[in-house]
Amino acid sequence: MVLLRTHVGGCLRAARTLQGRTLRDVAADARVSLGYLSEVERGQKEASSELLNAICAALGLTLSSVMTDVARELTSREVVKLTVADAA
Repeated sequence: MVLLRTHVGGCLRAARTLQGRTLRDVAADARVSLGYLSEVERGQKEASSELLNAICAALGLTLSSVMTDVARELTSREVVKLTVADAA
């Protein structure tokens, strides 16, 4: 099963680590608890759009760029199901 929160969290974590920032630093800038940000990054919590926007802003990202990256990741992992129609 593909969970949106898993891919959103992974995208946020990748951006944070690429920037060389700590959970504590980003959590403080986003005004969320360190524990909550950690759970979001691990895909254990599904953040509201307001909190996602705050986390994105703390990382210097737009919410739309994160969602675009997540959509690309989901597209690459989706399995296409083919249905064969009965010719009779």
